[in-house]
Amino acid sequence: MRDRANELAQIIGCFAAPYIEKYQPNRFIIRTFDALQKCRTSALGGHKERCDGCHRERISYNSCRNRHCPKCQAAKQAFWVEDRMKEALGVKYFHVVFTVPHELNALCMTDSAWFYNAMFQCVWQTLQGFGYSHYGVESGAICVLHTWGQNLSLHPHIHCLVPSAGLTLKGDLKRITKQGKFLYPVNMLSAVFRGKLLGKLKRHLSELGRLSEYQSLLDKLWRKPWVVDCEPPFGSPEHIVKYLGQYTHRVAISNQRIQHIDKEGVNFHMKDYADQGKRKLTHLSGVEFLHRFSLHILPRQFVRIRYFGIVSSKIKKDFKPEKQKVALIKETPQDRLKRLTQFDVYQCPYCKIGRMQIVEVLPRIRSPGNVFYPAKEKSKTLEPIN
Repeated sequence: MRDRANELAQIIGCFAAPYIEKYQPNRFIIRTFDALQKCRTSALGGHKERCDGCHRERISYNSCRNRHCPKCQAAKQAFWVEDRMKEALGVKYFHVVFTVPHELNALCMTDSAWFYNAMFQCVWQTLQGFGYSHYGVESGAICVLHTWGQNLSLHPHIHCLVPSAGLTLKGDLKRITKQGKFLYPVNMLSAVFRGKLLGKLKRHLSELGRLSEYQSLLDKLWRKPWVVDCEPPFGSPEHIVKYLGQYTHRVAISNQRIQHIDKEGVNFHMKDYADQGKRKLTHLSGVEFLHRFSLHILPRQFVRIRYFGIVSSKIKKDFKPEKQKVALIKETPQDRLKRLTQFDVYQCPYCKIGRMQIVEVLPRIRSPGNVFYPAKEKSKTLEPIN
């Protein structure tokens, strides 16, 4: 079992109080930190298990299941990959990444939910328009939002999985791309995406009466080339789905990257893409670390994986050929996880032969408020949730 001394939960326990005092985050961020710190601890309850072979016991505590928790994503990722592979079309897939300039970060932080929604809309409008103009088809895309860079800085970008196929006006599925290796010219994608997003930002700022405040920034970004990357297609749909699966349920930083925590701050590993992707050790103060991590806590109920066009649930059921009916096998989440990852949660960790049986349920510890604020102080210090 990994030492909690080098985990995100430990950083939250050490530095959350000074972070909150300095930045006064809203309640949703504080509740998220509270959940991450309590994950797989007695605070959330659990159960005691005993091996039916060697009779040794262990206590398993419940997970927080928060989407920002680095310990709760493995099963979700495995299930997502399998579900997408079942739906994959028998064509090549392209991996396209849309990135916005860092100059927009300040504007993004004023209303992140609106900004990220605008990014999704402009990405799909760009891909959809190119599908019609270049091939005369309704294309599709699975889009995943990421907001971070390797050093936890704000770096919004959207990963897209684009099939080399589309629906014609007659409703037929047509394969697209030039000789199977070329989807769309990235320079044109970049220019169109830039125009759509800046146009949307300009209208939004105009409605808020703040256009004059940002006009010089928008003019500067109109003249700047934006980054859109389109990688060559992978060998099979299964390959690219597994590849994108690495991105779908990531959080801003994994526990494996955290090297050391002390009263001075946090040391963690990062890839320096400016230096050929070399792995380097960097340092942040504990308060700055949590501040940067908080930038990547998505708004409540925000959807970060979205399906457009022919891969959306509304369209794909109308043209996909019926597959042979296979008898459905009833599986528990634990059985499915074992089938996909070969990890058996019921196997005894001591003798490796016996099966762990629940002998006692441990209730969660209930207390007023959370670990950062007494209940009576909340109304004085916390901002309302937007």
